Amino acid sequence: MASAVADEIISIIARQAMLDPSEVRLDMTLDELGFDSLVLVEALFAIEEKFDITVPYNANEPEADEIDISSVGAVIAAVEALVSARA
Repeated sequence: MASAVADEIISIIARQAMLDPSEVRLDMTLDELGFDSLVLVEALFAIEEKFDITVPYNANEPEADEIDISSVGAVIAAVEALVSARA
């Protein structure tokens, strides 16, 4: 069963990809969802706003990221860790 955090992230990602949340799988990459760098940044801003966190992502140096954004599941795990660390 998905957590409330996972549900919210899937909703945000689906909205950015213009899909129904039921079409978003945890193993999907953001590339598979059609995310370009602008859509990715918009999704990360929405996630930051929703959870009142700062996602350590640098759009100018994505290879130096401190966060794994290789798949929907990886994004969820990273955000759950950031939310837990904030609590």
